[in-house]
Amino acid sequence: MQTAGILVNQTLIMFLLAGIGFVLFRTGKISNEGSKCIGNILIYLVLPCVIIKGFLVERTGERVEGLLLSAVIAALVLLVSVLVSGIFLRKDAIGIFAAAFSNPGFFGVPLIVAVISEDAVFYIAAFIGFLNLLQWTYGVSVMTGKKGRISGKELLKAPFFMAIMIGIILFLFEITLPKQIMTVLGNVTALNTPLAMFTVGIYLAQTDLKKMFQKKHIYLICFFRLCLIPLLCLFILWFIPEKYGDMKGAILIAA
Repeated sequence: MQTAGILVNQTLIMFLLAGIGFVLFRTGKISNEGSKCIGNILIYLVLPCVIIKGFLVERTGERVEGLLLSAVIAALVLLVSVLVSGIFLRKDAIGIFAAAFSNPGFFGVPLIVAVISEDAVFYIAAFIGFLNLLQWTYGVSVMTGKKGRISGKELLKAPFFMAIMIGIILFLFEITLPKQIMTVLGNVTALNTPLAMFTVGIYLAQTDLKKMFQKKHIYLICFFRLCLIPLLCLFILWFIPEKYGDMKGAILIAA
């Protein structure tokens, strides 16, 4: 019950932050160009810092096992997401993309931190990495009708990939960062929720909300993304030992 209360409270905060972004755009205080700048800050700075900070935990045998296990589960969950969306929404490219991919970085991270702990972000690094890779390959092919692919060079330059590699090195070699850098990381990662929600509000401000709620097809997409796929994820997590409770919770929220 307490966890549910925390989740509801954090969700309400996120909605209010999105409302601020909505008002700022509608009143002309943020332009389309400003929205793109906020998106770049999130993608190239904030989210990589969130991932890196998630790896700055004590290396234990259980955490190493959890990291490897979370990578396997993330791959399974994303595979299920792609299959379900592809089977049921085969003629709707946007619907397939929306149902197949969640947003574990902008939405998942703040909920995981609020409900579980900041350390639990460590367990969704693989989820974020695989999701980004799929979006730029399978996702591109679905949206364009062409074969989407990302070269090895592009992958190495991708912010999420670089952040995961840096994080793994810091974790495996137990490298302690200077206090000043830790403070900067903390300050930057704190921007994740407000900036992400401002961006959501800005997008909503450009949407005809009445027409959006009248489109029955959107409810079907939401059913797959928010109900069926998480239930299938829950089934997969059912077989994971309870000692990985934080990991299971983090992946479920990410899904």
